[in-house]
Amino acid sequence: MVKIKPSRNDAENAIRTLLEYAGEDPTREGLLETPKRVVKSYEEFYKGYSQDPRKYLSRTFEEVNGYDEMVVLRDIPFESHCEHHMAPIIGKVHIGYLPRNKVVGISKLARVVETYAKRLQVQEKMTAQIADCIQDILEPCGVGVVVQATHECMSTRGVHKHGVSMVTSRMAGVFREDEKTRREFLAVVGPINSLGI
Repeated sequence: MVKIKPSRNDAENAIRTLLEYAGEDPTREGLLETPKRVVKSYEEFYKGYSQDPRKYLSRTFEEVNGYDEMVVLRDIPFESHCEHHMAPIIGKVHIGYLPRNKVVGISKLARVVETYAKRLQVQEKMTAQIADCIQDILEPCGVGVVVQATHECMSTRGVHKHGVSMVTSRMAGVFREDEKTRREFLAVVGPINSLGI
């Protein structure tokens, strides 16, 4: 059975219903355009569903003059939303990989992060998705991904704990099997103590 995507009008009506549920009048002046604005925001927040992160890694470079050391990108900022409360997740991703005869343009790794972040997420899943995508497509000797983020679902509702950050990691290949490689990657990433965003 093919699922039909709701129309933009359906989405805007759903926002009007939520405004009424919150006790607001969606016909008052300040809220008249809110449904359109929210739907437009959602198109940006969740654009990752219409993108294939694997395509960003399809163009590689093999002329690296024998470079066979670790490649690390630190502090890639991201914004996502948790799948449980649709509240913002804001943080940074650190990626390292040990090439096997080919490398990829560094902006492409940031695009992989962006694509997975622009979906409803849990941090653990996003961390694994980024690492697995890089490992599967680039086929490096190994890959390491560390994600540090704050979760608004924890600071603005429920337990209301501010300043808490969550750190997740996924190691594959030599990053998982070889302690020395893992330590080198984590040393290059540096201390995880402040998001500084």
